[in-house]
Amino acid sequence: LSFHSSDDGASVQEMLSEITNQRTVPNIFVNKVHLGGCDRTFQAHQSGLLEKLLQEDSAYDYDLIVIGGGSGGLACAQEAAILGKKVLVLDFVVPSPQGTSWGLGGTCVNVGCVPKKLMHQAALLGQALNDSRKFGWEYSQQVKHNWETMTEAIQNHIGSLNWGHRLSLREKSVVYVNAYGEFVEHHKIKATNRKGQETCYTAAKFVIATGKRPRYLGIPGDKEYCITSDDLFSLPYCPGKTLVVGASYVALECAGFLSGLGLDVTVMVRSILLRGFDQEMAERVGSYMEQHGVKFLRKFIPVMVQQLEKGSPGKLKVVAKSTEGPETIEGEYNTVLLAIGRDSCTRKMGLDKIGVKINEKSGKIPVNDVEQTNVPYVYAVGDILEGKLELTPVAIQAGRLLSRRLFGGRLEKCDYLNVPTTVFTPLEYGCCGLSEEKAIQVHKKEHLEVYHTLFWPLEWTVAGRDNNTCYAKIICNKFDNYRVIGFHVLGPNAGEVTQGFAAAMKCGLTKQLLDDTIGIHPTCGEVFTTLEITKSSGLDVTQKGC
Repeated sequence: LSFHSSDDGASVQEMLSEITNQRTVPNIFVNKVHLGGCDRTFQAHQSGLLEKLLQEDSAYDYDLIVIGGGSGGLACAQEAAILGKKVLVLDFVVPSPQGTSWGLGGTCVNVGCVPKKLMHQAALLGQALNDSRKFGWEYSQQVKHNWETMTEAIQNHIGSLNWGHRLSLREKSVVYVNAYGEFVEHHKIKATNRKGQETCYTAAKFVIATGKRPRYLGIPGDKEYCITSDDLFSLPYCPGKTLVVGASYVALECAGFLSGLGLDVTVMVRSILLRGFDQEMAERVGSYMEQHGVKFLRKFIPVMVQQLEKGSPGKLKVVAKSTEGPETIEGEYNTVLLAIGRDSCTRKMGLDKIGVKINEKSGKIPVNDVEQTNVPYVYAVGDILEGKLELTPVAIQAGRLLSRRLFGGRLEKCDYLNVPTTVFTPLEYGCCGLSEEKAIQVHKKEHLEVYHTLFWPLEWTVAGRDNNTCYAKIICNKFDNYRVIGFHVLGPNAGEVTQGFAAAMKCGLTKQLLDDTIGIHPTCGEVFTTLEITKSSGLDVTQKGC
């Protein structure tokens, strides 16, 4: 600062001498601490004081505060800590209406992907038991499933994951506070713990990674008597005869494994299955479930849930009305599981206090291509982002890359295109890229060629399981060297199959490259190397012979 060039130079100099008792220049401050002139600064350098002052951004308590200890938040916090930053993570689980809460790690670890896949596996093992007789395994006693044994084992595993997350934060010197965070003013947050005690923290930067929670219907009896995925995986008793409301992947996955464990399961669907996914694949997923004992009530919505008997499980009466006319139906169930969607946890955290824009309807946060909100020091990752994918690995990647850009001088941005995913229904559905509907919308139908086939896994043949059920299709852009823009597989281990092809799609996979790839025999994945029949040819894809 030159006093001569400044209009009010004299008054600035006056003020400085008042604060510092120093009239000479240079007059040096480091992070609001007055050091003095040239000699004093050299002395501070020799004593180590200067380094300490430079390291300590005394303006704020932390370099970064992350709100939400789920997949995205933890990845972001740990990466920032690895890069030498002072980081605080706030994580607080507001108990579900049924009183369920859980430990550090977020939805995926506690009430999402992890317990879901383990329960799906429990159901697959039941199917394998059936198949095993055909393969010569003889056992006389009636095999039955014990819900409590399964949930206890799954909860023990989740407990070890919670502990692992806490340990990992401790090793990286990330401060973890089990409290609910809300903004009170710029750069300042209030954290409220279970006992209602409040503490305020400040930071230079913030990342919002609060995720979503299950939505309720808003009808009489829903919060009193229904459960959601928040409650199911730690339910202390077998749910018995179950009504699953919804057609989301959460609804179908839960209905699938509950049925696979031998329960009587009905799915109540308002309109379509798996909105946002390829509809041909969605219908095939549904029809497999229907053929294997899951009942579907199409075009109905619940209007009331009444308790007939208390108990574990109790007995509930559900009244539902048709979406197409005046018809109403009622049914009795032991458990009603709502899986009708999830709402962003962004409305009760003081975002309005600091002016962070959210989509009023969805509660989602619009960000730019570097996950930055309209308030420059506030960023967001994960399920709460507007127009992005709600998947754990996406949140992890985005969180990690965000910290590398903010604190590590890196430039890579999270790529939200061609992200693979799998729906773990009894017959798994894996996909990467565009659905057929979306491809037609983006590219025009005449620009596309769709190759498809039904296939019969070798393991199913001896077991006597349905041929002409598993299905593979790829969508190619004829005007871009037959590039594969959509990959879809319905079959066993679809997740494992899709993961490999997703890497190929990242590399720009074309139909010719698939044809040039030699398959591994005998596998399900090899069908993609020999696709011949196009939809436009109208040829039949059912497998002849037995």
